[in-house]
This record gives sequence, structure tokens and C-alpha cells, in this order.
Amino acid sequence: MGRRTPSSNSSPESDLDTIKVQPRDSGPNLEERDRHPAHYYHQQSRPPGPPPNYQPYTKWFPWLVPIVAIVNVGLFVLVMYVNDCPRNSQNCFGTEIFGRYAFQDVHENPLLGPSTTTLQKLGALDVKKVVEGHQLWRLLSCMWLHAGVFHVAANMLSLLFVGIRLEQEFGFVRIGPLYVLAGVGGSLLSALFVRKKISVGASGALFGLLGAMLSELLTNWTLYENKLATLLTLLLIIAINLAVGILPHVDNFAHLGGFITGFLLGCVLLIRPQFGWVDKKKAPPGYFAASKKSKYKIYQYILLIMSLAIFLTGFILGLILLTSGWDGNAHCSWCHYLSCVPTPLWSCTEARCATTQLGNQMNMTCTSNHKNGTYILSNPNNTIEIQMLCSKLCK
Repeated sequence: MGRRTPSSNSSPESDLDTIKVQPRDSGPNLEERDRHPAHYYHQQSRPPGPPPNYQPYTKWFPWLVPIVAIVNVGLFVLVMYVNDCPRNSQNCFGTEIFGRYAFQDVHENPLLGPSTTTLQKLGALDVKKVVEGHQLWRLLSCMWLHAGVFHVAANMLSLLFVGIRLEQEFGFVRIGPLYVLAGVGGSLLSALFVRKKISVGASGALFGLLGAMLSELLTNWTLYENKLATLLTLLLIIAINLAVGILPHVDNFAHLGGFITGFLLGCVLLIRPQFGWVDKKKAPPGYFAASKKSKYKIYQYILLIMSLAIFLTGFILGLILLTSGWDGNAHCSWCHYLSCVPTPLWSCTEARCATTQLGNQMNMTCTSNHKNGTYILSNPNNTIEIQMLCSKLCK
């Protein structure tokens, strides 16, 4: 039954032709193998590429950055409520429209915001209070306060523009700590060099995000297609923002401190596997790639270890120097140019005034233009307020 028997009409040769086995490779594949055997078998032994519809990185929904922006705006409204300019000051701007939320006189605060005294009371960075009063919490609180409407608007628009993209790519677990630590890093460097003025704003944290974007680009260099164009664009944005810091009344030390902190943390928190590495947990069932690539490149490990070591060393050393009363300007004669460069259009020197005081009343004379003024001080020992009045008189 199961055996094949030749028919009477067939010859042995024809029967053999009938049961002849065809070769496995025929046609073009056979010709390719015969012409280039080494190339053919090399192609056949290549590991398969990533599976179709493979998503190596999770896309996150950006909710933290918008909440941070809303919190900053809400805190500014709260600061204006506490400021209550019509009750605490003689000259206010917008009293008829905003009532209790009216701004300080534009000559005192051209950014349309509260008084220096209010900011100082609510957590602005005041080196004297940090060092003598041991109020280290001001390194964190100052990044949530802003000097005026223009200040908070510019910072929050920048935060949404830069932060949402980063949160989409890396998630809130990485971007949240990076934002806060960069802000504290900016406050720390500012406190070491800006000793006689208060400082507020989220600019240090924002520059931290820019620094993290730069380090992420360098750390994950193999993942980018238009590497040079991306790098030049990012460097141009950073250079323009740092250039704004040479204007007077802008704390560029906070910008530089935040940028350096963000750059170091970006090498630690934003590292990604090298191109070609496939996470088997995210691959489709049954997929296997015989790739011998490690998850990260050697230079990525080196950058991670070095950046983490520099970050921890810098933070600890900075806190020690700050609490000991170290003044950076006394040890660096040119560092003040990093924050303000004098030009024919403006001066970087602090205003100086001769004063006589009787109770809460202070008579003040500017030593440069010899103008006189009499002021009623809410706190006669508030040196920050006195310096602001002197600067206003000398303009």
C-alpha cells in the first residue's frame, strides 16, 4: 500500500526522474550563494533588527511641569496679598484697579511686584539671614518667589517651553528632582557671591533644565540624527540666556549655578541605553535578538560617575563655605563681571549714600548726584530696604 510500484508504461529512467528531490535553495538565492558565498552567509547570520512597532522609551504625560507653573503663579498672587501696598506704602501703582493687590511704585519695583521687605519676609535669599540666622531653607524657598509680573511671566513661559518636552521624554520622577536641585544649586552659588542683595526667582532651576538638555545630548550622542544642528541650536539658546545675565539687577550667579548643577545631574538622571540595544521586557513575545551590545557605552558610565562625584563634592563644599561666611568676591577679583558688565548705558557699582537716622525716619544723601531724601522705615535695621532706597535716590 505504501510502496510505489512502477507502471508497465514507464521506464526505470522516467521513474527516477519523477522522485528526484529538488534542492532547498533555488533560483536567485542559489545563484547569489554560488557567486558570493562569504557575503551570503554573513547576511544570513546577522542578528535581526528591532521588532516592528517596538517602543524603546516610554512617552510620559506632562503633568508636573504645568502644576509647578500654576503653583508659582498662585504663590505670586499670595505674595501680593501679603504685600498689601495701599496699607503699607505711600506710593502704589494700580490701586484703583487692583486694590489690595496693587503693585509697589514703578520707581521702586519696575517689574510690577511687591516690596523688598515682603519678599525678604516670605523667604527670599538673604545671605545674612542664611549665615547668621542659619535659615538654610531660604536656598529652596527663594526659587518659588518672583519679583514682579514680568518676572513670573517670563520664567513660567520658559518653564513650559523647556520643561514639558523634558517631562514627556523622561517623566516626572527624573525631571522633578532635577528641577528642584538645580534651583538650590543656583541659590547656593548666588549666596557665595551676591552678599548684599536679596535674590528670588526660578531662573536657576530653568537654567538647570537647559544644562540637563545639553548633557543629555552629549551623553546620548549616538541616538541623535542631526547631532551638530541640535548641538549648535541648544548652545545658541544657552548663550543668549546667559548674556542677559550681564545686565544689572539680574542674578547671573544663580543662572550659572543652576546650569552647572543641571548639566551634572543630566549625566546621571537622563542617561539612555545606546542605539541598537533592545529591552527584552518591552519586545513582543517570541522575539529574540542575538545582540552582544551592552546597555550603556563606556563613556556614559564614565560621565555618570564623574558627574555624580563632582555634584556631591560641590554641594557639600558650597554649604560648608556658605555657613562659614565665605565671601567669593574677596577671593576672586573678576568674578563680579560674570553677573554684571559695566557699559556706557548702565553702571554695575552699588549706590552709596550718607545717612542720618532718628527713630524710623532716615535722611539720605546720594554721594554721586548729591540728591537728598527723607524716608520713613518700617524696620530701621533692614539694610536691604535702606540699600534699595539709596539706589532709587541715586538714579
